[in-house]
Amino acid sequence: MRQDGPMSIPATTLTSSLLLFALCAGVVWFAGARLAYLADALADRYKLAKSLVGLLFLSLATSLPEVATTLSAAVSQAQDLVLNNLFGGIALQTAILGLADFWARGAITNYPRKANHALEATLLVLLLSITLIITVIGEPVALFQIGPGSAFIALCYAGTIWLLRRYDGSSDWVPVDLPDPEAKPFLAVKDDGPNQSLILQAVAACLAILVFGLLLVVLAERIAVQSGLGTSFIGVTLLAGATSLPELTTSITAARIGAYTMAISNIFGSNLIMLVLVFPADILFYGGPILQGTSPTVSLALAFGIAVTAIYLVGLIVRRKPRIGVLGLDSVLVIGTFLASLAAYYYVR
Repeated sequence: MRQDGPMSIPATTLTSSLLLFALCAGVVWFAGARLAYLADALADRYKLAKSLVGLLFLSLATSLPEVATTLSAAVSQAQDLVLNNLFGGIALQTAILGLADFWARGAITNYPRKANHALEATLLVLLLSITLIITVIGEPVALFQIGPGSAFIALCYAGTIWLLRRYDGSSDWVPVDLPDPEAKPFLAVKDDGPNQSLILQAVAACLAILVFGLLLVVLAERIAVQSGLGTSFIGVTLLAGATSLPELTTSITAARIGAYTMAISNIFGSNLIMLVLVFPADILFYGGPILQGTSPTVSLALAFGIAVTAIYLVGLIVRRKPRIGVLGLDSVLVIGTFLASLAAYYYVR
């Protein structure tokens, strides 16, 4: 595993690394929560669909650490780190929606008014399946060290975004038992602020997420080395968790303020970005097609990504579903599947 990351920090002990990791996580949490409020306010002011804001803006903003980490690892020719970080984060980020149920006061999949979230999940399952097929086949043909599979995934991503954008104006679904949002805390946006100020604050929040998110990645890699855990296991757990922290805080905040469609599209959009990042990583990776000769952990991560997405697809279609405590049954199953994935990653590490 690389001991240096997209940025370097002075040498630290394991205890110091853990403390710095917690500090950076706090900053990312604060910036992500504020960004969710800003995105919600800007969507209202510019009359944009919140599902579209979550799919295109919020998902990209919260994926900035993954973008920088992936490209940096690709330049360093760290194939396992690239793929395990990307694909391992998919099941984790989907499980974040399960945690959001605690603040949604019921199954979050009950509330979308449009069928486009079910379409997002369906297309995500399709892209995950295509990626899994490509990794199993191994890309025997390459052009300029780039596999055709990663280029095909990028084309599928472009087609997915086009289709979702076109489908956004489809007929409505009826939300089930839509609750009132919580009272907004001090991080909420004031109604009298100018639009330019909100945009600047959003840019500042994105920069904070990028800088401190990258510090989280560097510290996660350092903790992995200092603790002696395996590269593949750390890539799909600690490192994926560090880069998924922005999605966690923005999704929970979006659920708290009742922006359920933005929370769902944020997660599905981020997972789609995880897949399309394979193409630029393949361009920067000089050892041949990056999806060739992958470890068993990569295939497992893709399979678990398909499983958790399919569970939520069922949850989006079945409008009323059993609850276990405050959680919807689909969220319980997704969280359970994610925990099972950790055991599977550890087993094959």
